[in-house]
Amino acid sequence: MMVPAWLLGEAGSSVILSVFLLFCRIGACLMVIPGFSSDRIPMRIRLFVALSVTLALSPMLVPVMQEALPDQSLATVSGLIVSELLIGFVIGLLGRIFMIALETMATLVSMAIGLSNMPGVAVESSVALPAVANLFTMTATALVFISNQHWEVLRGLAESYAAMPPGSPFDSLSTLERLGEQLAEAFVLALRVCSPFIVYTVVINLAVGLVNKLTPQIPVYFIALPFIIAGGLYFLYLTTAEALLLFMDGYFTWLQNG
Repeated sequence: MMVPAWLLGEAGSSVILSVFLLFCRIGACLMVIPGFSSDRIPMRIRLFVALSVTLALSPMLVPVMQEALPDQSLATVSGLIVSELLIGFVIGLLGRIFMIALETMATLVSMAIGLSNMPGVAVESSVALPAVANLFTMTATALVFISNQHWEVLRGLAESYAAMPPGSPFDSLSTLERLGEQLAEAFVLALRVCSPFIVYTVVINLAVGLVNKLTPQIPVYFIALPFIIAGGLYFLYLTTAEALLLFMDGYFTWLQNG
């Protein structure tokens, strides 16, 4: 078997090292970003996806990485590995924040309609969530792939090498500021999505509390619980589509604008 000439010598080792450094950023991002990082996907499949994406993008990005690799000394390579892993992890975490916010507010929705005590299972993540929260997060993850927005993740990864070129120092202060801004934006978006249920629970509990004060001899809360759940499920049926479209619009805007 003939070995390609570019695999031999210093030039070949530079290409292989550049591809490995590309894998550090791409693999770290796909490890945490929604959809690709789901625990329902076997670990080997996730590894093969990361390798495939790296090899697909390497013809375009290897020259960029080679420019940031002045030498192959241990200190230079180690610094680039750490920097690329951190940058990839931060990019993936910025996307994961959207799902964290949605999980939190969807759990609040479960409490609002009286379904928080139902045992849940781990579906999209490794954490067991109520059934309503699983419905929101699983549907949102499926919509990312159904609408082909997962390709935007790959486009964003390719463009990240222009926005955050390899070899540049990792700015921890600006990264923390960006994470804080993303947390605020994601939770405001999730609050907008789940705000109808907050209004619902305030109105319903106020009405039930008022009736309980007027008739203290009747256990109003126990009697009203089935009606609260039924009303919440009907309200969920009416608003879920619009709520998820609103959430996905915010997530897709972040994917496209970065």
